[in-house]
Order: sequence, then structure tokens, then C-alpha cells
Amino acid sequence: MSHAFSVQNLSYRYPKAKRDTLREITFSVEEGEIFGFLGPSGVGKSTTQKVLIKLLEGYSGEIRYFGRNLQSMGKSYYEEVGVGFEMPIHFSRMTALENLKYFSGFYKNRINFQELMERVGLWEHKDVQVGNYSKGMKARLNFVRAMLNNPRVLFLDEPTAGIDPRNARTLKDIISEYRAQGGTVFLTTHLMSDVDELCDRVVFVVDGNLTDISTPRDLRIAYGKREVKVEYREDDALASAVFPLAGIGDNEEFHTLLRSKDIETIHSGETSMEDIFIKVTGAQLP
Repeated sequence: MSHAFSVQNLSYRYPKAKRDTLREITFSVEEGEIFGFLGPSGVGKSTTQKVLIKLLEGYSGEIRYFGRNLQSMGKSYYEEVGVGFEMPIHFSRMTALENLKYFSGFYKNRINFQELMERVGLWEHKDVQVGNYSKGMKARLNFVRAMLNNPRVLFLDEPTAGIDPRNARTLKDIISEYRAQGGTVFLTTHLMSDVDELCDRVVFVVDGNLTDISTPRDLRIAYGKREVKVEYREDDALASAVFPLAGIGDNEEFHTLLRSKDIETIHSGETSMEDIFIKVTGAQLP
């Protein structure tokens, strides 16, 4: 498996800023993975994304895109990447269909977007001016636009924010299918349920630095407790007991409880991605 992106010692400082927003960060994004780039607002997530999609230049360090120096790549780069910004950008006085026809005209390689619009529930609204769309409809149209050129790499910023659970499920299914077909996703989001469900690996950005590059599963184990909590009914009241996970197969008290009580729930001690986010970054989720 090759690196979609290999980033070495990336630093960036905005003009007139007194300190770097990014401070010699190093990471790689593998081809065919969904890579979560996580952290609280204002720590450099959007800056990193803008550097990777060549909206910001003047950085130090080295970025390679499938082995090629990113700085040396011209407009052909945009034929290979799709971008879904957090705030959808459309022409509000044009219909959804007019918007997509206009933007697809920028690319040599284009998808038949009718099928994708049908799947996200927008085709029946294709002739409605986008200014009359709801927030969720604009977000779904934004996703379709990011896929117009059948990109090799997809940048998504809060792709399911403001979208109802049914349509969010559809988008996540499409993202997973895209990955299964070899696509690479660079994902930024504050929705940790999306991270848990979609991401192969994640990294946290803390004050311009990176920490804890790992899989969501390994993070839950590392930050959780190796224990099992059993909730059961006793004398019409809810009771609970906690057992160490080590040696649980030989723990006679645990097995006796399972055999003799009316068990309601059994939970392992692994923590949630929300709790990990707070522990690692020191910040609350929005």
C-alpha cells in the first residue's frame, strides 16, 4: 500500500501572525484508508487541509502526493481530488442541477451525478433553487459536488453535520463504499460517532502539534479500563458488579453471577471516542 500523502515537518504561519499555526507536524495518509484529522476548533485542522488542497502555500517542510512533490503539481492535481467544505458553497439563485452542471464543467473526468443525487434524496428537488434548500439539503448537495470528478482522494469537513440520521446513514454508506473501491478520505469532524464508524486511523491536533496516531479501536482500549461491568436485577432493584478483564474466563464469581442472576447489561470498560477526544485535547466537543 502506498502513501496518498506523506507529510514531513510541515509548518505554517499566517501573515502577521506571531507564531506558527502548524509546528513541524509529520504524518502519512495511506491509499485506500479513511484518515481522521481531529481536534478542537482553531488548532490547525482547516489550515492543514487547505495546505493539502493547495489553497495555502508558503509552508515549510515537505508534502508528497503519491510520491510526487505537491509543490511541483499544477492544475492537474484538482482533477484527482474532491473537496467538501464545512460551509456549503453554491450559487443560491441557480438550481441544484444548474450548479452541478456548472461545476462538473471544470473537470475532464466526470460522474453521472443523477444516480448519486437520487441516492442522497435530491434528484426530485433538482430544479429547485439552492437558496430554497434546507441546511441538510445543501450539505448533501455539497457532498455530491465533491464527488463530481470521481476523485482519487476525497477531503471532507463535517460531511454529516446538520443532516438527519437517515440521510447521514446514506452518506456514510457511500463514503465506506468509496473507500472499499480504493478511494482515500481525509476526514475532519467533531462527530465522534462518524469517526468510530468510518475511520481506519485517526490523529489528534493539539495546539499545532500531533498526538496519538492510532486506530479508534486501539485508542478505546488504551484509554479505557480493562474491566467488565455487569448490571443485574436483585430483589426488584438494579445492582451492578465490576470484574477485572484479565482472567475473566476463570473468574468463578463472574460466572456464578451470570448463572444465578437476571442479567440486564454487560459492558466492557473501553471508553468512548468522545471521552478520548476530551482527554487528549483538553477540550469539550461542540
